[in-house]
Amino acid sequence: MFQKLKHKLIISLAIGGGVYLFFIVYANFNQFLHSLSQFSLWLLPIVLLLSLANYVLRFFKWDYYLSLIKVKINKLDSFYIFMSGLVMSVTPGKIGEFLKAYLVKEKTQIPMSKTSPVVIIERLTDSIAFILISLVGAYIFSYGMVISLIITIVLILLIIILTSPKLFLLVLHFFEKSSKFKKHIVKIENVYKNIQILLKPKVFFNMIILSIIAWLAECLGYYLILRNFGIEINLMWASFSYAFANIVGTVSMLPGGLGVTEGSLTFLLLEKGVSKTISVTTTFIVRIATLWFAVLVGVIALALLHRRNINCCIENNTE
Repeated sequence: MFQKLKHKLIISLAIGGGVYLFFIVYANFNQFLHSLSQFSLWLLPIVLLLSLANYVLRFFKWDYYLSLIKVKINKLDSFYIFMSGLVMSVTPGKIGEFLKAYLVKEKTQIPMSKTSPVVIIERLTDSIAFILISLVGAYIFSYGMVISLIITIVLILLIIILTSPKLFLLVLHFFEKSSKFKKHIVKIENVYKNIQILLKPKVFFNMIILSIIAWLAECLGYYLILRNFGIEINLMWASFSYAFANIVGTVSMLPGGLGVTEGSLTFLLLEKGVSKTISVTTTFIVRIATLWFAVLVGVIALALLHRRNINCCIENNTE
C-alpha cells in the first residue's frame, strides 16, 4: 500500500516539476527569479497558516461526519488520519483521499464501506463550496459563468441521485448488469445508507458553510500573495479566480489538477493585464503554499501515524 503511495507521489512530483519548469521557461527564468525575490518572506508563514486553517476546519468536518455514522476513534488518530489524506491531494480529483477510509480500517477494523461515504460527502461539500464562490464571482465579473453553471448542474444532479432512493435504485439496477459491480452491490448499498445520514439537510447545509469558510482561508492567502506584488485586485476577485481555477483543475481529473489549475490562474491574471512573469510567479507561490504544502503536511502526518501505531504495538506486546 505505502510503496504504491510512494510511487504515485514520486510520479506526481515529476509531473509537477515538468509543469513548473514549463511555466518558468515561459516567463523567462531570470525574470522569474527576480520576481520571486520580490516576495516578502514574512508573508509566507501567514499564507501557510491560512492553508493550515483550511485543513483544521476541514478536519472538524471529517470528525463530525465520523461521529454521525457512529465511528468511534481516538481524536488524535482521527486527526493524523485526516491530515495523512492530504498527501493524496495530487491524485486525480483527489480520489486518493479514500486512503483515509483505509487508514481507519487499519486502526479500528471498521470496513471501508462504512467510512468511504464520509470521503465522498467531504469532496462533494468542498466542490459545492468552490462552485458557490465561483458562481458569485462569475456573476459579479461576468466571466466563466457557462463553465460554472455546467458544473453546478452536474453537482445538482449528483445530489438528487444521492438523496433519492428511487433514482439510486435505478442507477444501481443499471450497474447490476455488470459482473464487476454485481459482487459489490451489498457494499454499495451500505455506502448509500450512510450517505443518507450525512446528507440530512441541516447537516449538509452547515458543512457547506464550514467548507466555504475553510476554502476562503486559502483564497485570502492568494489575495495576500497578489497584493504583495502590487496587483490591484479585491478579495472577491482573488477568491473567484482561485476557486474557479481549482474547480477547472478538479474537473480535468489530472493529478492535483496539475497544469490546468496553474494555467487557469496564470491566464486569469494575464486577462487582468498582469505581466506574464508576475502571473507565473504568483501562481507558483500559491500552489507551493497550498497544494504542495498540503502534500508535505500529509507526509508528516502519515509518518507520525505510522510511528504512533508502532508505539501502540510495542506497548500492547509489553503488557
